[in-house]
Amino acid sequence: MLKIPYEQVLERIKEQTGLDQEAIEAKIEQKLKDLNGLVSKEGAAHIVANEQGVTLFEQKEGPRKINEVIPGIGGVEVVGKITQIYDIREWNNERGSGKVGSFFIGDETGSIRITCWHDQTELMRNLQQGDTVRIINGYVKENQGRTEIHLNDNSKLERNPEGVEIGEVAAPQRQQAPRKEIKDLQEPGEIVEVLGTLVQSFDPRYFEICPECSKRARAQGDQFVCESHGAVQPQYGYVTNFILDDGTGTLRVVAFKEQTQQLMNKTHEQMLEMRQFPETFEAIKYDLLGQMVKVRGKVNRNEMFDRIELMSYDVEVGPSAQEELERLSQ
Repeated sequence: MLKIPYEQVLERIKEQTGLDQEAIEAKIEQKLKDLNGLVSKEGAAHIVANEQGVTLFEQKEGPRKINEVIPGIGGVEVVGKITQIYDIREWNNERGSGKVGSFFIGDETGSIRITCWHDQTELMRNLQQGDTVRIINGYVKENQGRTEIHLNDNSKLERNPEGVEIGEVAAPQRQQAPRKEIKDLQEPGEIVEVLGTLVQSFDPRYFEICPECSKRARAQGDQFVCESHGAVQPQYGYVTNFILDDGTGTLRVVAFKEQTQQLMNKTHEQMLEMRQFPETFEAIKYDLLGQMVKVRGKVNRNEMFDRIELMSYDVEVGPSAQEELERLSQ
């Protein structure tokens, strides 16, 4: 199923109809009322687009620009320049063995993660930062709110294909999200941006994960077991909660691995070292107290505690004052 972000749906309706954003959002709100909550806000936006004769997705031969890649597309082709390469991870357990690796590519429209599985990781071993690659027959997925291209046995990866040149690569763009005040966060699943003061943070909680799928690995006797991959030699994930206050309310933010690293300005290796010395977090929590923090993430309702929370995708401590001033002047 194609998953086109709400903001992109709005933009395409504006482009193809000439309606302004206020008029479009009014139609979406009316559609939500007409359907009495039977669809989400994103679903209502898709219905409005269809009623207005708007084409949200265009079939296309040949390579797509990175900003044209949408979750749910199969058989996608893209070209880009490698901007970052990650290590290949391997696992071997009672259910089998495998490998996974990833890297980022970019073009003039944006950047995207490419994930290679099993034999496809061999294609990564000779790649270098700055190489141009062509991806053929990839599948586009969403992972924690970010779009990724996954390669399997039917996919192809060409290094420095003849006749293909990528000029200047666009700076990585954070996921688009409307700025909201905490008091206005009501719609579970909505992607938003919040700016507030960090008024409390908690120690990270570490937990065992499967090295293959990164799901929880739970202790059973003297071994750790993943429900999908059986007994495994676990790795560690972690999650940190903190509280923001923007003057209109307070909000608990949930930060998993990469977002905890952003919050604490630490690498994964440093986080694993600090697991052995939890007292070191006291100084970090003290330094964070009172800091301005900008968070992009997905609104979630915690049913157990009956409260709205934010599952973070990006955490920025001490955001640029100049950017905030420019935003206010727009």
